[in-house]
Amino acid sequence: MTRPIEDPTVMERVLELLTENGFDGMANCIEILMNEAMKIERSAFIGAGPYQRSEERHGYANGYKPKGMKTRVGKIDLKIPQVRGLNPEDERFYPQALEQGPRGERALMLAVATSYVQGVSTRKVAAITEELCGLNITSMQVSRAAKLLDEELEIWRKRAIEKTRYLTVDAKYVKVRHAGSVISVAVLIAVGVMENGKRSILGVSVALSEAEAHWRDFFESLQNRGLHGIELITSDKHPGLIAAMAARFPTVPWQRCQFHLQQNAQAHVPKVAMKEEVARSIRAIFDSLNRVNANRLLAETVKEFATDAPDLALWMEDNIPESLTVFAMPPNHRKKLRTSNSIERLNLEVNRRVKVVGVFPNVDSLLRLVSALLAEKSEEWETGKTYLTMKQD
Repeated sequence: MTRPIEDPTVMERVLELLTENGFDGMANCIEILMNEAMKIERSAFIGAGPYQRSEERHGYANGYKPKGMKTRVGKIDLKIPQVRGLNPEDERFYPQALEQGPRGERALMLAVATSYVQGVSTRKVAAITEELCGLNITSMQVSRAAKLLDEELEIWRKRAIEKTRYLTVDAKYVKVRHAGSVISVAVLIAVGVMENGKRSILGVSVALSEAEAHWRDFFESLQNRGLHGIELITSDKHPGLIAAMAARFPTVPWQRCQFHLQQNAQAHVPKVAMKEEVARSIRAIFDSLNRVNANRLLAETVKEFATDAPDLALWMEDNIPESLTVFAMPPNHRKKLRTSNSIERLNLEVNRRVKVVGVFPNVDSLLRLVSALLAEKSEEWETGKTYLTMKQD
């Protein structure tokens, strides 16, 4: 078995970059991939795969020995493959990645995990792993390891959903190769505030667009997993999304994101000199103490701009009321429910990771990466501090 290279300069720079960009925290995924990599190494050591007959066999698989390990991505529980030699004097097997210490461990885990999560070709994964760890891995073995990660994430995406008080949904676009071309696909994300006041990422889906059918299917999948009890949905005004909400949640009030509406308003301001004044007027409406005051201030604002900016005044009258639904919610909840900023911040974190990949090789690889990131963030939210105090003031 060849030794790992002493200074994998190019690959190490890439892997370090990925580490700095947020692969910390993927302990569960790394655990699965590390265990699979060690099984692959054992097969190479004994000269035969599982249940494979070979005249060049040097030993037999002999179960596993548990070992906990603290790593840069958190604690992982390893299953160290054991080998029974053909003769007592045969060389003892121990995974080379563990013998190499922290640097080898980091290189192996990031090389394997990064490659699987990014969805690069199995041939490239095999080449990288062989260079870093001296392993000659087949495409079939690489595919099996990727399959284990996909299974883990599929379980997370299909888990049961408990009663949800508030729902926020949004979409972001990522470039993917599809049918010989590079296209932008929609990543649909749903975040819920649960009965206990904590946030949870309820679901993620990758679709070719934000068409009504895709949103409708996404909502149906959430409902089939138990989504119920929603008192408010917050989102931007995507046409397909609005139609899908009307079909799947016909009785749930909708809050149009105030942040996005404030941005949309600027397109209707006729003069640059008026932009700050308009923004200030809209903010005053949003910051009203109650819906009655907000409606009164909206009427005054529409009247104020009716002469100098009639199109703007008409737009305000038609659109701003869609962002005032939140006044029906408890006062101590309104600030965090009036925008979809919680998902916007989540998207910024996702963006840092997807930029490393650039153009994804396929839709599945994109879904794999985003699911892995969101699963970790959801776990952080669910075990962290309360997002909203459910006691109404």
